[in-house]
Amino acid sequence: MTTEVRSRRSAARTAALVFGIAFLLVGVLGFVPGITAGYADLHFAGHESGARLFGVFTVSVLHNLVHLVFGVLGVLAARANGGSRAFLMIGGGVYVLLFVFGLAMNHDTPANFIPVDDAGDWLHLGLGVAMIAAGIATTAADRKRGRYPEPEIQGH
Repeated sequence: MTTEVRSRRSAARTAALVFGIAFLLVGVLGFVPGITAGYADLHFAGHESGARLFGVFTVSVLHNLVHLVFGVLGVLAARANGGSRAFLMIGGGVYVLLFVFGLAMNHDTPANFIPVDDAGDWLHLGLGVAMIAAGIATTAADRKRGRYPEPEIQGH
C-alpha cells in the first residue's frame, strides 16, 4: 500500500509540497526573535519595519503573513497534480513580478508596503525562477514516466 501511495505522488506534487513547507517555515521564522534581527522594530507593514529575517531580509507582519498564505496554498496545491503545476507556475510568476516591482520602486516610499529590499528583490527573482523551473521540470519528468497528463485524462 505504501508503494502504491508513493507511486501516485507526482514530481509536481512533491515540488509544490516542498515549496509550500519552505514558505510556511519562513513565515513562522519571521515571527521568531533572534532569527529575525531587530524584532522589536517589526511593523505590521511598510518600509519603516526594521526587522530583518536572518539579519538580511526586511520583513513585516504582512510580509510574514504573505509567506504563510503562500505556504498554505502550496501544501493545499500539492494534493492534486494540476493544482501543483498551477502553484509552481503562477506562484513563480508572482515572485518574478514582485522582483520587477521591487526594482521599479524606491524602497523608502509608502509604495513599499510589503516591504522589500535589495536582498529580497534578488531572492524573489531566484525563487520565482526556481518555482517556474520546477513546474517545467516536474511536468517533463511526469511526462517521461507516463503520468502527465494524468492517466484518467488520457483516455478521454
